[in-house]
Amino acid sequence: MIKEHQLGVRTSCKLLSMSTSVYYYKPKVKDDDQIIALLDQLAVKHPTYGFKKLFRILRLKGYGWNHKRVYRIYKFMGLNIKLKRKRRLPARVKAPLSLPIAQNIVWSMDFMHDSLTDGRKFRTLNIIDDFNREALWITIDTSINAHRLIRELDKLIDYRGKTDEIRVDNGPEFTSVTFTY
Repeated sequence: MIKEHQLGVRTSCKLLSMSTSVYYYKPKVKDDDQIIALLDQLAVKHPTYGFKKLFRILRLKGYGWNHKRVYRIYKFMGLNIKLKRKRRLPARVKAPLSLPIAQNIVWSMDFMHDSLTDGRKFRTLNIIDDFNREALWITIDTSINAHRLIRELDKLIDYRGKTDEIRVDNGPEFTSVTFTY
């Protein structure tokens, strides 16, 4: 309209119901080469770092780029790190629980926990004979790890004799390499 009909900018914009700022707008060309180069260097230097850590390093170096802009480039470069999935335990064969026919054949072990009136927590290791539900051994402490578990079990074996089978759950003390070995 300006060139063909020799109208002014304000008149042409008014006829088109358009703001004059739209006519005069010039898009800013953003040069992402510097961000790409820096992200590439950081990704090579720290391959396990995700976006948040890389962006924090850029901010600490004094670059003031918007996180949305840096993330857009980060995704464009294909630097997204896949989330680590929780490692699954292998499938185990479930056998029906057998009822023992005498004492000292099957023992069950498990932990219980509670807290004192002052807020300190404690744990109890309970070892029970499955035949008559007798509590064979109870150990109370604020922390019971796999090494302590083995020592307590050795004391019980010295006192009562060795059992044929021990039932446990999948607690960290029972699945540790120290205990299973």
